[in-house]
Amino acid sequence: MALSPCFSPLVFLFLIVGCVARPFYPLPSKVAEGTRKPLQTSRPYNIAHRGSNGEIPEETAPAYQRAIEEGADFIETDILSSKDGVLISFHDVTLDDTTDILQHKEFANRKRTYEVQGTNTTGFFTVDFTLKELKSLRVKQRYIFRDQQYNGKFTIITFEEYISIALDAPRVVGIYPEIKNPVFINEHVKWPGGKKFEDKFVETLKKYGYKGSYLSKEWLAQPAFIQSFAPTSLIYVSNQTDLPKIFLIDDVTVPTQDTNQSYWEITSDSYFQYIKQYVEGIGPWKDTVVPVKDNYLLTPTDLVARAHAHNLQVHPYTFRNENQFLHFNFHQDPYQEYAYWIHKIGVDGIFTDFTGSLNNYQEWTSHSSNDSDSSASKLLHKIALLVNSYEKV
Repeated sequence: MALSPCFSPLVFLFLIVGCVARPFYPLPSKVAEGTRKPLQTSRPYNIAHRGSNGEIPEETAPAYQRAIEEGADFIETDILSSKDGVLISFHDVTLDDTTDILQHKEFANRKRTYEVQGTNTTGFFTVDFTLKELKSLRVKQRYIFRDQQYNGKFTIITFEEYISIALDAPRVVGIYPEIKNPVFINEHVKWPGGKKFEDKFVETLKKYGYKGSYLSKEWLAQPAFIQSFAPTSLIYVSNQTDLPKIFLIDDVTVPTQDTNQSYWEITSDSYFQYIKQYVEGIGPWKDTVVPVKDNYLLTPTDLVARAHAHNLQVHPYTFRNENQFLHFNFHQDPYQEYAYWIHKIGVDGIFTDFTGSLNNYQEWTSHSSNDSDSSASKLLHKIALLVNSYEKV
């Protein structure tokens, strides 16, 4: 049978696409077990800070699922404990700001005042509620200027439920759990056999098969970073797992919660030389990397360069799209902020509340900067013009 006049160029077009374009991956439901698309390691990591919490209330199952859909490399969480020793995915030691606890009159007598990181804090603490009681609460959006439609719809999830979300993803997605407030948790929650919070934390990771040093075969199969602001916790778990660890660094005014060291001590070259025996990198608050005055950036510090000199990765936090979080230098454009941090500062990962925005930026810029992709796009464009003109004739 003869081909129609416009058919041959189209066939040629499809053949060219098959040769030069990126591979077509099957739908997730068609991907056989063990053949999931691997973790990308060629560009800074897109770390979904508490899930895609710019859109959905933080640390809920839907927030993590949305982050995966939007292209996160890692989903990040904070791990605390319930009264009965179950590890949960939740940021604050108190329930007041992100749950409907105040609507539960049956818990009105649970309000307490405890010392947390040297400060007396009053509220409803996770350590005073069993998991069953915590599951009766509903989570709400932290910031009033973000979408409120999901308030009251989702529950607090456990560490294990969080892990299951990553393992159920249609591609390899890493986890990035934080050992949150370990001094406080170990003071108020006791486990059988004298086990500590950190012991239960590592046991959970091992239960689900997380192991291996950075970029090892085991790690690439199930990627994970362990993070904490407490250096003693990171050193303690280093004796239990070889998973890579990230030492989180707070504002210059905040000492470490367990060793009471100053910011200047823990960012010194001598301390980096010491801590690099236990950690893969640091996670600094971004305003300590590039100081800010009157909402304008000042001259960047040498923190990233010195960390890199010690072979430490740098994953700063937290990037947010809203104007009140964007410094004036970026003209209310989060893509300019990403460009600055990735290309000028040279970070290795980014904690973001808006996973989709960072993924879009990296996809667009990686395509435009890739010579082979650019050549392929130009060729396809020429072919399309030829086909278009041929059909008009």
